Amino acid sequence: MAANKIKKILIIRLSALGDAIHTLPMANAIRKQYPDAQIDWIVEDKAAEFIINNPLLNNVYVLERKKWKENPNRTENIKEFFSIIKNIRKEKYDIVIDTQQLLKSSLIMGLSGGKRKITLDGGREFSFIFADEIIKTGRKQFDINYHVVKRNLEIAKYLGCKSLETEFIIPDFSKKYTKEIVRRIDNLDKNKKTIVLAPATTWTNKHWTIEGWQNLINEFKEEYNIILTASEKEKPLIKEIIQNTEHKNIIDLSGQTGLSDLVYIYKNADIVISPDSGSAHIAWAVNKPEIITLFFATSAKRTAPYGEKYYSISANISCSPCMKKHCKLNSNPNKCTRSITSEQIINIVKKVLQ
Repeated sequence: MAANKIKKILIIRLSALGDAIHTLPMANAIRKQYPDAQIDWIVEDKAAEFIINNPLLNNVYVLERKKWKENPNRTENIKEFFSIIKNIRKEKYDIVIDTQQLLKSSLIMGLSGGKRKITLDGGREFSFIFADEIIKTGRKQFDINYHVVKRNLEIAKYLGCKSLETEFIIPDFSKKYTKEIVRRIDNLDKNKKTIVLAPATTWTNKHWTIEGWQNLINEFKEEYNIILTASEKEKPLIKEIIQNTEHKNIIDLSGQTGLSDLVYIYKNADIVISPDSGSAHIAWAVNKPEIITLFFATSAKRTAPYGEKYYSISANISCSPCMKKHCKLNSNPNKCTRSITSEQIINIVKKVLQ
């Protein structure tokens, strides 16, 4: 199909938040190459906030996975799903792109009715089964030495996109900021630089030690503004971290922020310190703070922010990165999470902020 005939494109990237953010540079490249095309996206609710109202896109379809899980009426859920599929088929997309590369995303691609159904090689769960065109990279989806952003940009390159920069375009969240969060951030001591600690993440063996976070707080508490962020369910982790520190000058925002608030916090921070998590990826997309990202079970070469402003520290043990949600070591489990010292991070912070 000639480039000038590409009028409608659908991107399939369902979850998670970090993965959706990693797909935005590809969407940006496609938008630049096809400025007049209708570019749409299908996403699950968990990652929807960075996709809905994104200026790169015309329409967004949201799969309400959380609601469907809570709804015992499976018939209703199935009807709602196929109603979305029906609306997708009406559009008669010229191109449908599956970047998720799972059976569920491949099935959606197969049901989409798209004229060209495109994915990459190396996917999982027979994700190639409904594809018409499979882009040959010679790499598996979870190649620990190949960044996922660059992998997604292979699709943009395949579609003839000339601009392949790692550029993030995100929605305007300014109308969604919580007033109290804005007030507290705006009232920070302007004579001090601001460090955000975002300790929480999803996998147990992606977490750093409690003691490590406490050491950072005790080191930085006098010289810098310190903010801690986490979700409601992660509040006990933050409580455990700060209970044995001199924390009178710490702003604990755990359980008080939505994703839009995190955007505001990171825009006003000087540095963000986080394990491999959604927080690190949001901070990267904001393009304001310096970022230090800690890697244990996962690969810095695959998912770390990259650029002159960004620093990654990886566990220095032979089995890392294992890319496993649960540690397989019978003795000394999660050894990798104890292999990074607070001194390593403190040295980077002093280099960056002083």
